[in-house]
Amino acid sequence: MNKIIFMLKAGVLGAGHLGKIHLKLLNQSSKYELIGFYDADKEHGEKVSKEFGYKYFNTIEGLINAVDVVDIVTPTLVHYNVAKQALEQSKHIFVEKPITKTVKEAKELIALAKKHKVKGQVGHVERFNPAFTVVKDLINSPMFIETHRLAEFNPRGTDVPVVLDLMIHDIDIILSVVKSKVKSVHASGVSVISETPDIANARLEFENGCVANLTASRISMKNMRKSRFFQKDAYISVDFLEKKSEVVKMKDVPENPDEFAMILQNAEGVKKQIYFENPEIENNNAILDELETFADAINNNTTPVVTLTNGTEALEIAQQIIDCF
Repeated sequence: MNKIIFMLKAGVLGAGHLGKIHLKLLNQSSKYELIGFYDADKEHGEKVSKEFGYKYFNTIEGLINAVDVVDIVTPTLVHYNVAKQALEQSKHIFVEKPITKTVKEAKELIALAKKHKVKGQVGHVERFNPAFTVVKDLINSPMFIETHRLAEFNPRGTDVPVVLDLMIHDIDIILSVVKSKVKSVHASGVSVISETPDIANARLEFENGCVANLTASRISMKNMRKSRFFQKDAYISVDFLEKKSEVVKMKDVPENPDEFAMILQNAEGVKKQIYFENPEIENNNAILDELETFADAINNNTTPVVTLTNGTEALEIAQQIIDCF
């Protein structure tokens, strides 16, 4: 007998730039029924309601009571307060990254979700980027990782340091592929335009010997979102912006190599042949995917792709980086 999957009633808190994208996608999704939204700016909320036809709730409480899932797309500073309200009403929460302003707040949300037996997912959207998903199973015990996440200046997002705004994406990706604890953190950051650092570099050292070097900037002349993973006999590069991946593998040289084969020989005389692969990328909407996999986790009672604990671990490392400045 097939299991009946119910559409989950969803509501969005926050109707800014990203909030409007979430509203549109939830409204389109076959896994959710969009009930409405709340925004602290009543005039803006009513304008969005009039323009798109979504129901505007005058209070957070009214929206929370009407739904199964609360999608939190508010400024980071209020994530904790609104998530706490939703969890205390036994509602599932999807919360944009970073999970909260402090690690203490994040851990309280984990405890509340456990107490009320509800699920939570954090919006680390790069986990759903097709350039990453197509190669993530090939990333196996990387020993050196380099990431660059550079953005042109945009006043939106400068309420938090560049580490929480941009670098946290790469921190989460790295923690998802390195199966070891962070041993030490070294970092430096510079404030150029904002009150908080606009450019930062961090070096993470893991207990298993892996080293990750991360650079993030929001005052660059061009946008870049690239990561490179180095491991035994392979090098994997992921371009999150252009949605391209490349896998370079080294294998033992066959008995009769092709005349055009690229062959390297080390000092010990061992020969390796280099193979280049460019996996085929299937285009997707990463935000829709993260929202819909959360619906699946709720309906099937499985673990969300990016749990509240994952989001907290990324925040914890981000905070250690900020503490170095």
